[in-house]
Amino acid sequence: MKYKIILCFIIIIAIFFRFWGLGTNPPLLNWDEVAWGYNAYSIGIDGKDEFGKFLPVSYLESFGDYKPPVYAYLDVLPVKIFGLNAFATRFPSALFGVFTVLATYYLAKRLFYKSSGKEWLGLAASGILAISPWHIMLSRGAFEANVATFFIVCGVWLFLEAMEGKKWYLIFSAISLVLSLYTFNTARIVSPLLVIFLTIIFWKKLWKIKPVVVVSAIIGILILLPSVKFLFSPQAKLRFQEVNIFSDISLIKTSNQEIANDSNSPISKIIHNRRVIYSLAYLKHYFDNLDPNFLFITGDPNPKFSTQQTGELYLWDLPFLIIGILFMFKRREGFWYIVPLWLLLGIIPAATARETPHALRTETTLPTFQIFIAYGLVTVVMYIKNTFKNKTYKKIIYVFIGLGILLNLFYYQFEYNAHYAYEFSGDWNYSYKDSVSYVSSVKNNFKNVYITEALGRPYIYYLFYTHTLPSVYRKTAVIQRDVFGFVDVKKFDKYTFVPDISTISKQKNTLYINVYNQVPNNAHILKTFTLLNGQPSLVAYDFTNI
Repeated sequence: MKYKIILCFIIIIAIFFRFWGLGTNPPLLNWDEVAWGYNAYSIGIDGKDEFGKFLPVSYLESFGDYKPPVYAYLDVLPVKIFGLNAFATRFPSALFGVFTVLATYYLAKRLFYKSSGKEWLGLAASGILAISPWHIMLSRGAFEANVATFFIVCGVWLFLEAMEGKKWYLIFSAISLVLSLYTFNTARIVSPLLVIFLTIIFWKKLWKIKPVVVVSAIIGILILLPSVKFLFSPQAKLRFQEVNIFSDISLIKTSNQEIANDSNSPISKIIHNRRVIYSLAYLKHYFDNLDPNFLFITGDPNPKFSTQQTGELYLWDLPFLIIGILFMFKRREGFWYIVPLWLLLGIIPAATARETPHALRTETTLPTFQIFIAYGLVTVVMYIKNTFKNKTYKKIIYVFIGLGILLNLFYYQFEYNAHYAYEFSGDWNYSYKDSVSYVSSVKNNFKNVYITEALGRPYIYYLFYTHTLPSVYRKTAVIQRDVFGFVDVKKFDKYTFVPDISTISKQKNTLYINVYNQVPNNAHILKTFTLLNGQPSLVAYDFTNI
C-alpha cells in the first residue's frame, strides 16, 4: 500500500511540473507547435489537414517536412475542449509525459523483477523522471517526440510482461511500438532496432508462444501497412537529407584536399577516404550526445530544450549514474542488459544529424538514464541502511542526499519560472501573437498587408491566432512547392508573406510588418512589438507621405 501512495505522490509531482503555467511558459508556441494546433483544429472541423488532405495517415505536410500524424489527432479533442490556444496545443505532450512517468515505474519493476528492491527501483526511476529537466522541458512543448517516448516505454514494458507469462500483452506491445512510428521520425529507427534486438534476445520464449507472436505481427503489420509506401518515398527522406551529416559535401572536399596534399599516395587514399571521414564524423556526433556539459552543466544549446543553466540531467545525478552503471553490470539482475542496449540504440539516429547534441532527437533514450540513476540511488541507500548502525548517521546522510536533490530541483525551477521566459522569448517568436492581434484588428483599414518571413513561418501564426476557418484559408491561399518538396504559403486573405520587405515597393494604404532593424527611415511607425525583456522585435508601419 505504501508503494502505491508514494507512486500517487510522484504522479502528482509530475502533473504539477508539466501542467502548471503550460499555456504561458514557454512564452509562446514555436511554429511547429502552432502547426500541430492548427492542423488539429482543421481536422476537428472537416477532417482535413491545412492543405486539404482528408484524414492523413501516412504523413502530415508541414513547412516541407512530412511528419508522422499522431500528435495532430491526439490534439483534436483538447483543441475542441479548451479552444485553439497554447494550453490545448501542448496538452497531449504534457499528458503523455505524465503517462511516461507512470509507465517507467512498471517498466523498471519488470526489468529488475528478480531484485528484492524492485519496488523502490520502480519508484526511484519514475520519481527521477518526474523531476527530470530533460523530460519536463520536452513535456511542456508540443513535441511529438515526447509522445513517441511513451509508446516506446509502454511497448518495451508490455513486451517484457509477455515474456513473463502474460503472453497476450505482446499484441498491445506491438500496437504501442507501431504507434511510435506514426508519432516521431526518430522512432522509425529506434523502435524497429529495439524489436530486432528483443526478438533475438527472447527468441526461445517467443518460439514457445508462436500463435501469439503471429497474431501480434499481423496486427502490427496491418496498422503499419497504410504508411509503408510513404516510408520508402522521397518525401519520407526529405527531412533526413536536409539535416544529416552524410549530405555535407564539405567533408568530401576535405577528403579530396587531404589526399591531394599527400600527392595522391595510396596510404592517404585509405586514411583520408571519405568513408573514413564520414565514419569519424558520425562517431563524433554520436558521442556529442554523451557530452558531460550537455548532460550535466548547460544542456542542449537550443534554448527550446534547455534553460541553459541546467543540464539535461541534474548535477546530483552524476555520482548515482556512475554507481548505477557499475553495479548494474556487476549484479546483472533480471533484464538489466536492456537498459544499456536501449541507451546505445537510442542515440544511433540522432548521431546522423548535423546539430549535436540534441535533446529532442535523443529523447528516445529516456528513461534509460533515469533507470541507471535510480539503480545507483537505491544501491547507495541500501548500503547506508545495511552498513550504518547509528540512526543519527543514517539520517544525516539521507538529509544530505535529499538536500542535494531539492537544491538542484529548486535551482532549475527557479530559473525556468523566474528567468527563462524573459531571457528566451525571442527564441519562441513571442512578438508574433501581439502583432497578429494588432494586424487582425486594423487590416480592414488597409488594402494590402505585407509581413516579413525574417522570423520564420508567419503564415501559420496568422491562421492560428485569427482562428481562420480551414475552408476560408484553402480558398484564398497561394501555395508554392519547389522541386525538393518544400512548401511555402505566400498569401491568404489580405496577408502576403515575403522574405524581404525591402523588395516590395512603397505603397499607400498598405500595412507592413517588419523586423525592427529593417524599418525604412521614412516609415510611419504605427506600433512596435517587444519581447518580454523589452527588446523591440517587430514593427507595424505604413507610408503616408508618398
